[in-house]
Amino acid sequence: MTRISAIFRGLPMRRFAAVERVTGALLMLFSLTMLPPIAVDLFYDQGSMHAFFATGGITLVTGFLLWWPVRRAREELKIRDGFLVTVMFWTVLGAFGAIPLSLSDTLWNHPTDALYESVSGLTTTGSTTVASGLDSLPKAINFYRVQLHWLGGMGIIVLAVAILPMLGIGGMQLFRAEIPGPMKNNKLTPRITETARVLWLVYLSLTATCGVVYWLLGMAPFDAVCHAMTTLATGGFSTHDASIGHYDNAALECGVIVFMLLGTINFATHFGVWRQRSVLAYWRDAEFRACLAVIIGYSVLVSIPLLLAQTYDDPLDGIRSAAFHVVSYGTNTGLVTTNAALWPSYAPMMLMLCGFMVGCSGSTSGGVKMVRLMLFVKQALREVQRLIHPNAQLPIKLGGRVVDDSVVYAVGGFFSVYIGFTILLSFAMMATGMDPVVAFSAVAATINNMGPGLGSISGSVAEVSDIGKWIMMFSMLLGRLEIFTLLIVFTPAFWRR
Repeated sequence: MTRISAIFRGLPMRRFAAVERVTGALLMLFSLTMLPPIAVDLFYDQGSMHAFFATGGITLVTGFLLWWPVRRAREELKIRDGFLVTVMFWTVLGAFGAIPLSLSDTLWNHPTDALYESVSGLTTTGSTTVASGLDSLPKAINFYRVQLHWLGGMGIIVLAVAILPMLGIGGMQLFRAEIPGPMKNNKLTPRITETARVLWLVYLSLTATCGVVYWLLGMAPFDAVCHAMTTLATGGFSTHDASIGHYDNAALECGVIVFMLLGTINFATHFGVWRQRSVLAYWRDAEFRACLAVIIGYSVLVSIPLLLAQTYDDPLDGIRSAAFHVVSYGTNTGLVTTNAALWPSYAPMMLMLCGFMVGCSGSTSGGVKMVRLMLFVKQALREVQRLIHPNAQLPIKLGGRVVDDSVVYAVGGFFSVYIGFTILLSFAMMATGMDPVVAFSAVAATINNMGPGLGSISGSVAEVSDIGKWIMMFSMLLGRLEIFTLLIVFTPAFWRR
């Protein structure tokens, strides 16, 4: 008790007031996101708007009550405050995001299930508690689910960065807290507000383009909008139980592959393509080239057991399905055309493993990020070379630039913690009675914000215990906030003056 008191005595009240003020303001802004689902329900007249009206009111009032007492707190947020606001907002928003699902009288009668769905949506994980019934859900509910993906995809903190200066609060600290690690080009324009606007312009443009393409390839307009939002957010929620498999459309699957890849590319690269008016900027990105190489390699490896077992009558269908799922799992999108967990031999496990490494930094994807994997491999190769040439100067380069050793060692530490938590949480899931392989897939699917797992959780987590769902929610937040952003707020040193 004494130790806890000492920790909180080290937290300046004025700074705490500033954090409270930001959280309240952002909650009030989040209440406005209930308006689009209300509009959808008015259009389709399916009688589900009451849940969104109630949630909007509850969220607005709560945010106002937090904001009003400290509205005059004008202290600039420090970096550690950015971490605190980021963690608080993701957890608080996840809780408030569950309210319309709980009130909708549909498929989320248990509070844990509603919270799980909300956190899964915001973290763009795409894992769902719904075993069946998505096709018959009110369209406003389905739209709300993918809207959670879309808002979480670029990071609600980046959205906040665009408006925080108008509230008198600087945003660079939040931007850094949201995207820790070796993200290149993390400041595209001289002002952070302009950076956020550029990112959202790119994000919105790609989403609109994706929706039009899906519509032209055979999707109904509503489905096209929803799947465009979930694809660019690399989320995975669908309006159908069978996901993309509902359409049985090869051309559409190819279109989805393209936009899943666009969702996993660094958005700074997208900006470079737009500014230079040349798609060659994609190829000049070393991280994206490595991403494509890994995807091609995994696609070949996954295709082999499908072809040998003649899982598909037409070999080309097997190759297409393998490529689709490698891209989907690798980019952590989680859209599917079939139950890949039933594929023969090592294919399902290969899909789970590729979810750790394909996503690019500065994108909506999860996982350890390809740039970290590249640095990790380069460091391993350098250590081998040092055994042969102990006195040689062997700098590590990425994209033609020398990477500071402190960044390289930080990446090694990140890998250690990431894998350590994957193992630890897998044992925790096994302790709930889950099969070891399924337990590992549950953690891999959530810590990488990927969505589908293996075995009993390949389609939904409806059969997972409440304790298991809470462990998986923690894993989602760990992955979305890239481990350290979440862990740092649990350390006593964080709270000291």
